Amino acid sequence: MNSSTPCLQFLRPYAWKWKPAGARNAAYLRFYHLARQHELIQSNALKYPRIRHEGGAPMRIPIFREKFKDVEMGKHADEEVIIHGRVQSVRRAGNKLMFLDLKGEFEHVQGLCNFNKLQVTGVELGEFKTLAKLLNRGDIVSITGRATKTPTGELSIEATRLPELLTPALAPLPFKLEDEEVRIQHRHVDMLVNRKTIDTLRLRSHLIKYLRDFFHERGFLEFQTPILAENASGATARPFTVAASETSVNKNLAMRIAPELWLKRLVVGGVDKVFELGPAFRNEGIDQTHNPEFTMCEFYNAYANLDDLIALTEELVCGAAQHCSNLIATKLDSLPAIDMAQYQRPFQQLEFIPSLESALGFKLPDLSSASAREELISLLRQYQIDVPGLNKPDITLAKLLDNLAGEFLEPYSLTKPLFITHHPVCMAPLSKSFVCPKTGQQVSARTELFINGKELANMYEEENDPASQRQKFMDQLNAAKREGLAPGVYNEEGESAMEVDESYVQALESGLPPTGGWGCGIERMVMLFSGTKRISDCLSFGNLRHVTNVPGAVRTGEDEEKAREMREEAEKKAARERKREKGKGKEKEEVSDESEA
Repeated sequence: MNSSTPCLQFLRPYAWKWKPAGARNAAYLRFYHLARQHELIQSNALKYPRIRHEGGAPMRIPIFREKFKDVEMGKHADEEVIIHGRVQSVRRAGNKLMFLDLKGEFEHVQGLCNFNKLQVTGVELGEFKTLAKLLNRGDIVSITGRATKTPTGELSIEATRLPELLTPALAPLPFKLEDEEVRIQHRHVDMLVNRKTIDTLRLRSHLIKYLRDFFHERGFLEFQTPILAENASGATARPFTVAASETSVNKNLAMRIAPELWLKRLVVGGVDKVFELGPAFRNEGIDQTHNPEFTMCEFYNAYANLDDLIALTEELVCGAAQHCSNLIATKLDSLPAIDMAQYQRPFQQLEFIPSLESALGFKLPDLSSASAREELISLLRQYQIDVPGLNKPDITLAKLLDNLAGEFLEPYSLTKPLFITHHPVCMAPLSKSFVCPKTGQQVSARTELFINGKELANMYEEENDPASQRQKFMDQLNAAKREGLAPGVYNEEGESAMEVDESYVQALESGLPPTGGWGCGIERMVMLFSGTKRISDCLSFGNLRHVTNVPGAVRTGEDEEKAREMREEAEKKAARERKREKGKGKEKEEVSDESEA
């Protein structure tokens, strides 16, 4: 097997295709690996050398493109530089000329290798031809040379020394990768092949930096709060629990579902402006917009009211939209353009109870009463209004109201961002409350921001009266018990009867200033500005299902008999492919052979 290139070229299109049963083509990948390995060994090139900077530090490809963008056509820059990159393609023109398309830091540059220019440095023709034949798509190389422009105007680096193979690619790098399962299970390949995949993740990184800069510029400090605690609090969700077997705690701990109560303790401690960007964990289902592990951004601003929070949110969202729009126009051009006309201030506002009553056609019962849930269900059935969860025996009043808002209020956000304000108290037990002058109902100083029908941010004036906070905890606990929930027992919605958090109430007794709090899921924001419909596209390695089901690598310890069988199978397939291209053989028999394989 002195020349395995034809074999490798044949295998490349098949290696990343999946069979109908869903299993990857392990035989193709394994045989490609063996053939490529043999090819490299034969050329004494299966090496992974350490980086040496004998000729100076390497130059990044983006800097190379910027620095030498004005070099004249046919001229060479005086400075000799070194660049590193991954080979995207190799084009050979005869035996003495080779063009490499190199990629690094998401930008491309052409490498030009002319034997006639290299000969003066002692490079032999056989050495040049071996390298030209050996280099493959996916290899990582180093080129030392000078910047120039070809007659077509292409900025290139013309090699002054023979390029060095730094990392040979033993697995094939496809030109296309479209199968969804293959893409998510081999995310690293997906990132190399599909520009939109990596651009979405790059947008996420830029967006996180923008948020940090936004808060720092306004005097906020970033703190890290505990992920493990005795109880998960700060939101309504079923937590993950872990066993603390190597500590003196000797009990199950809960992973946080939100950093809220810890951050408000920091405000009590004198940090008037605080924010945190970090992971949160909720033991819930997986769908297009939910993943059990996600990133939360929360901030707390002492002496800010609801109007302040709304104004700051509009400023943040509009600024982030413009920032992402600029990135998409310049760097992340695989992503769809953002319609900036949608982000004109001020955003829409709807009050929860008056707007819902207008949509339903009847007055809501006293939502603070013990019988509110049953009365609301009766009215909905009387007016023949169907809403998700209406017939579930364990649905809570808060969840039922949330579902009604999803049906009748949230669709207004499809045309323009929408703030839904002043939710019933049962929906926001950590918020300050007051009597609505329009309806006489007890409502919270809370608002949620919806864009394109999806919740983006949640904010409210924090309850800072210890007695009122304790009573709201008690009211929430009693209401949950009336609706059949018990502490530590969760319904399908992740709701439970949560015990009173006395530790937090005691912290309030030291004095929490009037404070505005705000929370947003980072993935939701990335989905909004990248135009993607799935949260898994905004996570580096997909959702929890993808992470926990990553298939094992192809085994490397098969004996020679197994390797021989793989080679024979690949050669048979190559013969069938050649017959198919020439129109020979029976198509039905070939399809049957492929299925058996």
